[in-house]
Formats: sequence, structure tokens, C-alpha cells
Amino acid sequence: MKISGAIFDLDGTLFDSMFIWDSIGSNYLRSRNIEPETGLDERFKKMSIVEAARYYQKVYGITDSIQTIIDGVNQQIERIYAEEVMLKPYVSEMLAKMAEQNIKICAATATDRYLVESTLRNHNIEKYFSNILTCTEVGAGKDSPLIYEKSLEIIKTDKSETLVFEDVLHAIETAKGAGFTVVGVCDKSAADEQQQIMAISDDYIWSFKEWSDKNL
Repeated sequence: MKISGAIFDLDGTLFDSMFIWDSIGSNYLRSRNIEPETGLDERFKKMSIVEAARYYQKVYGITDSIQTIIDGVNQQIERIYAEEVMLKPYVSEMLAKMAEQNIKICAATATDRYLVESTLRNHNIEKYFSNILTCTEVGAGKDSPLIYEKSLEIIKTDKSETLVFEDVLHAIETAKGAGFTVVGVCDKSAADEQQQIMAISDDYIWSFKEWSDKNL
């Protein structure tokens, strides 16, 4: 397959950061002395942060504005993104090889832009991205293909020559349903979905070095 473009999820795909999202939904409620329901964090993994804020309002009766709730959640994770989040092995080298081959790259993420931008800068890889799109900006989570379609419009590559890299099942199902070629990325946070991810993905990778050596 000729590769002209690549759309990358960030958390769990390029960054080893899904540990943040494993408990952030519940932690936010507990910070407000509210006990979360069982399974809340798993439910929130499929939502944009705006959708999660609306859920807090509707289900838990939080009367703060959407933006105030989002700010409260982001404040809890700012330091972690700045100090603890690491790139997965060989990400920088792979992105550099893509840039050398004029492959256009866009980030498509549920994380808010300012956190993404600072993290990309911290790891000196922001130069490889044509743009960043967030679920908040497009107004839909990854149960909708909108973020992938908008990313494709930005990088202006043919869908048949554009790869989507994702680590979680619901996002992979969405991108596949929209006609994209999807590369499933191994992440320990999705271990219980691994067999389904491997079955539905066009390719599945354990290592970016292995994939890069084979395809770039």
C-alpha cells in the first residue's frame, strides 16, 4: 500500500498515557466528594471531554458550566502530562522517517489541544504534525467518524493512501466503518479487547520499529 497520509491517535497509541484515563473520571468526582458509579471510567473512554462533562451534569447533578468542569478535569492531569507521560519506543524515529518521505501527519485525539501541544513540544515531535484535531473541536467523540474525516480534509490525502493508527476497539471500529485502513496498536490498557482489535484491524503492531522497518 502506498502511504501518503497518517492520522494518529495519541493516548495509548503514540504516548504511553492511558493510565491517566483509567481513573480520571472517578477521581474528578471523588475530588468533589461524590462517589462514582461502577464502570464510569470505562464508559468515559468512549466520550469526548465535553460529552463527559454533560454526563456529570445530567447524572450527578453538577451545576458548573461545561467549561468549568473541563477545566477541573484538565487541572488534575496537567502535571502528569508535563512530567510523567512518555512516548512509546521508536515513535520519534518513525515520525522522522514519515517526514522524510513527505507523508502528511495529523493527530486526532480526545485530549484537549493545549495539553496535546505542550506534550508534543516536550518530546520535540510537534514539527511532524500538519495539524491537531480534538474531539472537543469537532463536536463528537470517536464513536463518530467526524474527527477522521476532518483530519483527512486537513492533510488532503486520498483515503485509500491514508492510515489511521488507534489502540482501542471502539475507535478502530469507527475508522474502519468510515472506510479507512486501520493499524491497531498494542497497548496494555486494551488487553481485554486485543483479540477483537487484531481481528478487525487491517494491520496490528506490537512495535513501531518493526512496523516502520517493514513499511517505510
